[in-house]
Amino acid sequence: MAEEQRIRDRGVVIDDAFAGLQRWGLRIIVIAVAGYVIGWGIGHIWMVIFPVSMALIVSTVLGPPVGWLRSKGWPSALAAALVVISFIGVLVGVIAILTPQVAGQAGEIASGASGGLQKVRDWVAGEPLNLSDGQITRAFEAVQEKLQSSATAISAGVFSTITTATSIIVNLVLILMLTFFFVKDGHKFLPWVTAIGGQRAGAHLTEMLARVWSTLGGFIRTQSLVALIDAVIIGAGLAILGSPLAVPLAVITFFGGYIPIVGAFISGALAVLVTLVTNDWKDALIALVIVVLVQQLEGNVLSPVLQGKNMNLHPAVVLMSVTAGGSMFGITGAFLAVPVAASVAEILRYANERIDESVSVLAPKTDARSAEILAADREEED
Repeated sequence: MAEEQRIRDRGVVIDDAFAGLQRWGLRIIVIAVAGYVIGWGIGHIWMVIFPVSMALIVSTVLGPPVGWLRSKGWPSALAAALVVISFIGVLVGVIAILTPQVAGQAGEIASGASGGLQKVRDWVAGEPLNLSDGQITRAFEAVQEKLQSSATAISAGVFSTITTATSIIVNLVLILMLTFFFVKDGHKFLPWVTAIGGQRAGAHLTEMLARVWSTLGGFIRTQSLVALIDAVIIGAGLAILGSPLAVPLAVITFFGGYIPIVGAFISGALAVLVTLVTNDWKDALIALVIVVLVQQLEGNVLSPVLQGKNMNLHPAVVLMSVTAGGSMFGITGAFLAVPVAASVAEILRYANERIDESVSVLAPKTDARSAEILAADREEED
């Protein structure tokens, strides 16, 4: 009887396979339900999560100068107040200079893009392509209607999507107050986590949070620089071409730079379509060349050199993150999607390193070196 139990016939193999499938199926269902519940919860407390998230992102930029002042003997409150007030002054100055130009010409941008689409549609329908498919026509009309209906929303400015439940002013004040407290007392948080969690759990949490903070800060700072370079080059190119909307299009390019891949594509398409209407097809072609060259410069030089390993995300992951964030939470979700994805990826890398440390010495070497192999593969891709 014992000998028969040790024999794995086809029935036993199939039964084991279905048992494994059942276990993994239940696990996947539980994970999916948990993900749905988390998403549902985030959606219902978005008005709280958004200002906290924005304050954390701003704090990654303001934290280093506050830390430098603190190292010079400045009190934390005074250093934080000076840096936050300086940031507010710069922000107000930039908004005061750029907002009238962007808001005043937003309708022209939308109309120009719509007119550019109409010209492209006429060209596609004429010689030499002679494409008159009704679906193509309806697609162009749908995009035109969307652009025209968005003119009012665009003219409301970049901050029009910050909140749905409270006013813009309340959110801005809340973000700035939270930023002040984060940069003032943020350096105390990790020691507090270690004290509460103990030397084992606390040490792991501290290391993960420190890595996430470093990744997030590096991404925001370098992405700001990359977006600024893109906006300056494209804006200068449009100005040389004589485009009357060079400044607002440069501003849109700058803010679009914070949404990788999608933002660059949309802002570049806007610049080309508007130039097609305000100037002519030759200038639009030159604008297209400028946009393509800038995007190549960003993708092959600026981002790899400046970002380095801060992000370490595959472009497909970035694109799916932006799509998911935008579909669930609009423009703000698209903006926060990549930092969130980069933070989650950093946590998973840390977990993978700890798994490698826990693998038995008798296991195959590849089982204990997955983190190194993944890092080496990523370096080869770069």
